[in-house]
Amino acid sequence: MTTQSLQPVAAPDGLTERFDPIACLDQRTREGAASAQPLGPGRYLKLDGPDSSLLIPLEDEAIRVGRGLAADLHLDEMSVSRRHAILLPTSACVRILDDRSSNGTFVNGRRVQQADLRDGDVITIGRVTLRYLES
Repeated sequence: MTTQSLQPVAAPDGLTERFDPIACLDQRTREGAASAQPLGPGRYLKLDGPDSSLLIPLEDEAIRVGRGLAADLHLDEMSVSRRHAILLPTSACVRILDDRSSNGTFVNGRRVQQADLRDGDVITIGRVTLRYLES
């Protein structure tokens, strides 16, 4: 893991603080995630924290991403909307849809309403950065 994986965040006094996206995950998601090595062939979302990385396996059902308690991938971070994005796995690809979020959904630095994900794409949801992996 590199320090590049940590996003600098501007603090009110102008200093930069380190942000740990793994701390935003709820306990259920953390328990279902694996350490940084893929468990086998499949689709994953990777979160890089300051001390470790987690892989979240993607199943075949739609995954609602957001800060709300009804989200399948719950990110407890104020920059994430309650209903931020939806991941739609198909046999051909995984598509991400912005769910009318306030701060937008970004893939590889570009704001998207929807996009088909490819191996290695970087997804930004509020201050949380995830990497989409296929193995």
